[in-house]
Amino acid sequence: MQNLRVAVDVGGTFTDICIMDETTGLIRIEKTASSPDPIDGIMAGISKAAIDLSKVALFSHGTTVATNALITRRLPRTAMVCTQGFRDVIEIRRANKEELWDAYKDVVKPYVPRRDRLTVLERVDAQGAIVTPLDEAGGREVARILKRRNVAAVAVCFMNAYVNGANERRMKQILEEEMPGVPVSTSSGVLPEIFEHERFSTTVVNAALSPVLVNYTSRLDERLKQDGYTRDLLLLHTGGGVMTPASVKDFAGRLAGSGIAAGAIASRHIAMLCGFQNSIGLDMGGTSTDVSLTHEGQSRVTKDWHIEFGYPIRFSSIEVLTIGAGGGSLAWTDEAGSLRNGPQSAGASPGPACYGNGNRRATNTDANVVLGRLGTSLAGGKIMLDRALAAAAVDEVAASFGLTREAAADAIIRVANANMSDAVRLISISRGYDPRDFALVAFGGAGALHGAAIARDLSIPAVIVPPNPGVTSALGCLLVDVQHDFSESYFAAADDADPAAIEAEFGKLEALALERLAHEGVASADIVLQRSIDMMYQGQWRSLAVAAPSPIGAMRDLTEAFHRSHEREYNFRRDEAPVGLFRLNLKAIGVVPKAELAAHAPTGATPQPTSRRPVWFDADAGVDTPVYERADLPPGFSLKGPAVVEQVDSTVVIPPGTTALVDKYLNIIIRVTE
Repeated sequence: MQNLRVAVDVGGTFTDICIMDETTGLIRIEKTASSPDPIDGIMAGISKAAIDLSKVALFSHGTTVATNALITRRLPRTAMVCTQGFRDVIEIRRANKEELWDAYKDVVKPYVPRRDRLTVLERVDAQGAIVTPLDEAGGREVARILKRRNVAAVAVCFMNAYVNGANERRMKQILEEEMPGVPVSTSSGVLPEIFEHERFSTTVVNAALSPVLVNYTSRLDERLKQDGYTRDLLLLHTGGGVMTPASVKDFAGRLAGSGIAAGAIASRHIAMLCGFQNSIGLDMGGTSTDVSLTHEGQSRVTKDWHIEFGYPIRFSSIEVLTIGAGGGSLAWTDEAGSLRNGPQSAGASPGPACYGNGNRRATNTDANVVLGRLGTSLAGGKIMLDRALAAAAVDEVAASFGLTREAAADAIIRVANANMSDAVRLISISRGYDPRDFALVAFGGAGALHGAAIARDLSIPAVIVPPNPGVTSALGCLLVDVQHDFSESYFAAADDADPAAIEAEFGKLEALALERLAHEGVASADIVLQRSIDMMYQGQWRSLAVAAPSPIGAMRDLTEAFHRSHEREYNFRRDEAPVGLFRLNLKAIGVVPKAELAAHAPTGATPQPTSRRPVWFDADAGVDTPVYERADLPPGFSLKGPAVVEQVDSTVVIPPGTTALVDKYLNIIIRVTE
């Protein structure tokens, strides 16, 4: 009987494996060291967890292969074929810089060098009329040149192809005839939207990643099948869904940033189990913290993101803000003499000073050890922490500021918390959301150490700590559906727009969506289609997505919904201003049956602390604090802070003035007073 669901999240240091039994809803976890070839680490983890792949009904995977390939530039040779006169669009970009006033920091080079950006004669006007047909002889000569150069992938990017992709499609046919087996991406097929730089950049990323990910997914799929797995391998993409290997060749770019989305999905699901429709995810690991937001059960989605600045990827992505704040973030003093924290990190090696691997600079982990919030071991005793080395590192900070050891450690943590609080403000208050209406889901190896303090700083009333905070991202891979996003530019004034014409365009998108999901083996009964329209005040170019009904009804209802969304996002609305339609969007979902997490009945047991130790919750004095083992806490158990709860993959700090309850899903819910 196939009753197991397995999710794998590959990180730079560890590969996390989450195994759920469909029959009981019980979850067990396994961690193993990541390897240079991620597939070796995955298979080693499966072996270590004693998973019989013949009994696995679903295998889902969040991967950093695409992200790492873009960052390291370990990409196959990729070429562009462009309209004459436009091959430098991706190098000109938007003529902006990440650090505008830093004259010494240049934007990184494009993924395709200029010598591999070739042009052909063709032209389509802004209305989609073919002004100049494709020069097919010139196109074949370009294909022969690229073949001689042993190009492994090609991106075809023509001007105005978003309204008429006929010339691009013909160029693709020529390339496939002359270069059989080489993947070709067209901008009209990948992202049929206006704004040529964003369209070209996304297409180039998609083309460059195609050989990398086809190779990776096919090898992983083969290894899994050799060991008995019989179903489709599901790959998490940035939009918050999964795709099968059948779609990787044509939409490889969707897997860039795959791993980040898993944590956001898991935090949303856990918060909703606890009764919170609004939640903020705080995923704090060893090097960075990822912050995400869910409002009314829906994750915030953005199309404005990149792996490297200057080269946008315009596929829909769950919005996640990442800052350099983790357990290994270093404390340092700037030129003005102020205490700073991160983004520099001690990393996994040498790691914090208390690891004893040679680092002598204080990190957040060292500060937590000095304050007693962390004990002297991690990962169930596999990593021992040396309190004396932590104290020596913090003493250097204390000497610089004339503070006591504990005051210096408290200052380090406060600065780190302030950085994370600012990130939460950026994704909530600056987007028009009040943090007081949300719960904070604190996970990752270090999230539960800092969650309550951050919640108090932002007046967030509740903190949720999942049962296995360190592998919560892997759990997110089990909670997703097959999902694809389609879009089409559509320009019209809302007052003049014809609902029937809009409905006809949505019909075309839905036909494409049904074809794609059928290709991935999704039954028609499991398909859900969600519409939205990007709208804006005329004269603007930044738009907001507004949910659209099926069929399209009165335009005044869509216009009013846009006004409300604009008021929430920007704190004003202009009812008298004309509104324009910019883009039609369709989210196509193939629902994957999900096993329910196990619910546990209260036992009435009252566990006793395993130990007690002094813990500093501020710089004044240590407080005698009970220390519990997480596995001992039964559902229904409640306690008042201060308390510390230790487990294999994390440590939970429950400060004074808070209360905590273990719910039926074994989450710890901390109630915070202002």
